[in-house]
This record gives sequence, C-alpha cells and structure tokens, in this order.
Amino acid sequence: MRDVPALIHPTALIDPGAQLGENVSIGAYAVIGAGVEIGDGTTVGPHVVIEGPTRIGRDNRIFQFSSLGAEPQDKKYGGEPTRLEIGDRNTIREFCTFNRGTAQDVGVTRVGSDNWIMAYVHLAHDCQVGDHTIFANNAQLAGHVHVGDWAILGGFTVVHQFVRIGVHCLTAMGTILLQDVPPFVTAAGNPATPHGINSEGLKRRGFSPEAITALRRAYKTLYRSGLKLEEATATIVAAAGDEPALAPLADFLATPGRGLIR
Repeated sequence: MRDVPALIHPTALIDPGAQLGENVSIGAYAVIGAGVEIGDGTTVGPHVVIEGPTRIGRDNRIFQFSSLGAEPQDKKYGGEPTRLEIGDRNTIREFCTFNRGTAQDVGVTRVGSDNWIMAYVHLAHDCQVGDHTIFANNAQLAGHVHVGDWAILGGFTVVHQFVRIGVHCLTAMGTILLQDVPPFVTAAGNPATPHGINSEGLKRRGFSPEAITALRRAYKTLYRSGLKLEEATATIVAAAGDEPALAPLADFLATPGRGLIR
C-alpha cells in the first residue's frame, strides 16, 4: 500500500495516518481518518466518513453518506482500541453504518467478502458477517450478531443482539429475529417462525437434489417430529456422518446460542 492514491477529490479530507492502496477513488467531501487502511481499487463515494482503526480490502464499492468505523453505540465503551474489518469486493450502498467492536467481545466487527449490502443497513459492534450475503434495505443488526455465508436478509429485518443466523438462511421482509435461525432455514414474522428450508436458494447454489432432500428431512426432524431439541440434534448429528450437506446444521445445533426460532 502507498500513502497517497491518484483519485482523490480535492474536497476530500484524508488524515496523514491513513493508508490508501493503488487506484483507490475518494469522492467529494469524504472524510478518511487516522488508522484507516483501504485496499487497491476500492471506490469511496462522496460524503462517506470512515474512522479508524478500520481495514477495508480491495475492490469494494462504498456509496455516498455511509459511516464506517465509528465508535460502538455501547455505554460500556471506554475508548478501547477496537476496530472494523471489511473484506474484498463488497458493495455497500447509501447511508450504511458499521460500528467498531468492543472490549467485551472480540473487539472487532467483521464483514467478509463478496457481500451485497443495500441502503440504510446497520451493523452494530462486534457483528460477524460472512461471505456472499445479501442485506436488503434497512436490515438492522444489534451487537454481537453472527451471520453465516450466503444468508439473505429481507428488507427491514431486525435482529436482536447475540442472535446467530446460519449459512444459506433467508428472512422475509419485516422479520424480527429474537432467537437463532438454523442453517438453510427460511424465517418470517414478528417474532420470527420457521417456514421450511431455503430450497430455491440451495438449487441456485448447486446443491444436489439428494442434499436438499436430506436437509428437508433434517428440518422435519428438528421442527415436526415432536422430538426434544437434544434428541433432534443427536439425530441430525448422526445423519451428518452420511450426508456432508448436514454438517453446518449439525455443528450449529451443537453450539449453544439464544435458542432457536420455533
């Protein structure tokens, strides 16, 4: 990385302590603070504010009026050196707000790569977002939320703190998540309830018919068999030995959380 790129608008304010890669574009009236690192080819739109410590990878597109890396909205925050990390090739649309982490958790808010994040999305402190996710307009995550790869959050989805959202999940517009959503599950409602597996999304991502059938069976085991959660988990963990597609679900169920949507 080098200190000064070629594509900075003359009205942008760049702290001398920021590090910008090759071919980084900074729009009019943007503010880039000390401790910010921006990778090659990333575009920062006008009026964007990025505060450090924040590290942003390469080839991201950050649209106007977003605020990235500000202090966490947590009364316990006492100025500790926490940070925000964003991967590569993400699209971050207008008016998004991503806050840094807190010392009460891992101290880092993380966003992976190849995510499509629409306008007005909020990621609170210590959220951990995977790769290839889609957040529709106004999706809102409270602190410490974990979102798995390929998850899709419908517009105005609101997520309680410490909730886990598994890989390949799908939420409907206006969903309120107060508890964990297992991998592959579709959720809707206030509060959210399960509505089968995200079969159409799995087909688009190349899951075989056999794998999708196994996931449907696992869903019925979890939600329709009448088994206690411990019994259903044991059954799914055992089945995962013969069907690798079940492994993310088995691992998720074996890890304690806020309880599952029911």
